[in-house]
Amino acid sequence: MDKNLKNDLLIRAALSQPTERPPVWMMRQAGRFMKEYWEIKNKYSFLEMCKTPEIAADVTMLPIDLLGVDAAILFSDILVTAEAMGGDLSFEQGVGPRFSNPIRTAKDAEYLNVDCLDKLQYVGDAIRVIQNRLDGSVPLIGFAGAPFTILSYLVEGVSSKDFKLTKTFMNNQPELAHSILQKIADVTVDYLNMQIEAGVNALQLFDSWALALSWNDYQEFSHKYNKYIISKLNRKDVPIISFSKGSSVFAPIMADANPDVVSVDWNADLLNIKKALPHNMAVQGNLDPFVLYADKPVIKKKILELFERMRGENGFIFNLGHGIMPDMPFDNVKYAIDVIKEFRY
Repeated sequence: MDKNLKNDLLIRAALSQPTERPPVWMMRQAGRFMKEYWEIKNKYSFLEMCKTPEIAADVTMLPIDLLGVDAAILFSDILVTAEAMGGDLSFEQGVGPRFSNPIRTAKDAEYLNVDCLDKLQYVGDAIRVIQNRLDGSVPLIGFAGAPFTILSYLVEGVSSKDFKLTKTFMNNQPELAHSILQKIADVTVDYLNMQIEAGVNALQLFDSWALALSWNDYQEFSHKYNKYIISKLNRKDVPIISFSKGSSVFAPIMADANPDVVSVDWNADLLNIKKALPHNMAVQGNLDPFVLYADKPVIKKKILELFERMRGENGFIFNLGHGIMPDMPFDNVKYAIDVIKEFRY
């Protein structure tokens, strides 16, 4: 563990060590619900923000300075690996990410290049700038997108509600799907190890769209590659958090990949999941994000109910079951974090 961290609550919880209270950070904590984010976003494109270390650092620091969370998470995007491999990525207002060269056939996949770490060096540069700014105040979490989630964007070309093209692709061309997934996994290993070398204190693997998969398909097309990635990381003293939408279903398989933490969506009882996991595997979650639209007394009640449920358990990181929504009231997010920070076991 990094002895230079002034606040190491997140690292201790991730390693299932005792903490005075649950540490708190929130997925998408530096984002569109903040007016300060828009002050930056209105000057630059999203990819410019990701690829300019000083700007990425500015955005990463917003929730540290304005919310007082217990960890920073690198400002970037899960799709930067796909872009580095050759995907023609753009972000369109009201549409989200788009690849203009989607993969539907073996010929389409020929552009994928696994020797692309040099194209991602801006992320390492951003990590060094952020750590300099943080100066040991809180840990910095790095991250990457999991192979199935990246594949789904490369095949669909845009965000999808039903993943029809991706599932048809995997069903009709499983060998090609596995070939691409392995390439993404290899790039992801290099990318996350580069983040560790640049100085992150923890990592999260985002399998955002795993919930689209059946149990068997999750094992074959997702878990297999997530396990491979986690097994190849230089993870000494750097805890690995595994997140998927669908973790309430897939947690037993996710545990088999041997992360330090399983991040749980809001469809499950967190204590039940914790007790079903191997001893000393931590959990993260799992407040329904929509609670943060409610009145403040309701927010407090729901958080404290979760904390009472988890009382006495080492290895608990508070988070939402997924990310903060763009129209969420900033005051409600800040209030939730204040409630958490006042709590003591």
